[in-house]
Amino acid sequence: MRDNKKLFDKISKRLDLLAKLPACKEDKKDIYEELSKKGIDRRDFVKWAGMMTATLALPASFAPLTAKAAEVANRLPVIWLHMAECTGCSESLLRTEDPSIDSIIFDVINLEYHETIMAAAGYQAEQNLENAIKKHQGNYILMVEGGIPTIEYYLTIGAHGKTGAQACRDAAENAAAIFAIGTCSSFGGVQAAYPNPTAAEPLSKIITKPVINVPGCPPSEKNIVGNVLYFIMFGALPALDAFNRPKWAYGNRIHDLCERRGHFDAGEFVQHFGDENAQKGFCLYKVGCKGPYTFNNCSKLRFNSHTSWPIQAGHGCIGCSEPNFWDTMSPFEEPLGNKLYHTAFNGFGADKTADTAGMVILSATAIGIAAHALISSVAKNK
Repeated sequence: MRDNKKLFDKISKRLDLLAKLPACKEDKKDIYEELSKKGIDRRDFVKWAGMMTATLALPASFAPLTAKAAEVANRLPVIWLHMAECTGCSESLLRTEDPSIDSIIFDVINLEYHETIMAAAGYQAEQNLENAIKKHQGNYILMVEGGIPTIEYYLTIGAHGKTGAQACRDAAENAAAIFAIGTCSSFGGVQAAYPNPTAAEPLSKIITKPVINVPGCPPSEKNIVGNVLYFIMFGALPALDAFNRPKWAYGNRIHDLCERRGHFDAGEFVQHFGDENAQKGFCLYKVGCKGPYTFNNCSKLRFNSHTSWPIQAGHGCIGCSEPNFWDTMSPFEEPLGNKLYHTAFNGFGADKTADTAGMVILSATAIGIAAHALISSVAKNK
């Protein structure tokens, strides 16, 4: 408790200092005014702050600090670069029909450079990026969306033909924090899938500074905004897992928190899409769900204004927040355990990015899960 009090006071002082800084944006948007325009009152905002505090794995008493961090978010400059991607991560956050508090907060944040929503183009856009890097040197957050081709002619930018990789290096040099947004930027994504003709790489492979990975196809807006709020409050990066993902967001497997987990344990499985068991909401493991091998908080946060997520909608998790998931998790409608049986631990299926020991452990886990599914299913039938 005493340590929490010290931390609370430390964060509070940091937020007080940030509050005294002028807003970065010329229009100086106020979070409460923006929320009011969307029909969201202060009580809803307080509830959101409490929920976000819990999501960040902070004590409930820190909720006022989370709210205050959102209030001063317009003091924080953000530079967002687009590489080889579909812009889905940006679209899911900014183009929602029914804006959530998260998306409104991100609209209030000072987006100094974001190609999807900026009016400038051509030379003016290039100049805006250079000016933003100089103006906020050492104080801005860099967010990069998309895999980065390392064969230069696949991604060149502007009149001078700068490569995407070089643009990332230039922007990363003076960034206070760097986030890879989405699986493409975090791990290469579909761009880096076999045969990877552009030699696409994740952001962490083409720069030398620490990168926080926020994978997902797309990631939840809370996982994006939550990291920004964490950095505002602490002035530091969150605790990370082995793949540099924030533990507060990617610390649990989909399988552990899945609403269908009870059916898995009881041996109740969907045998094929559209069957009677599918209508009963049984476990999707036998039709390819990769939830046992995927770390994310989708079941808690959900998508589409937090109303649903793939497993609830009837399709198994495809493992989109894991490294190399296009190669290691496919085919998406078949159990991963079957694939591992057939390949006999030859390096395909479990996780090519892990070392040998890690791959064998995950392979054994997959076979154990497959065996459990088989045994429990037989017992259920008897």
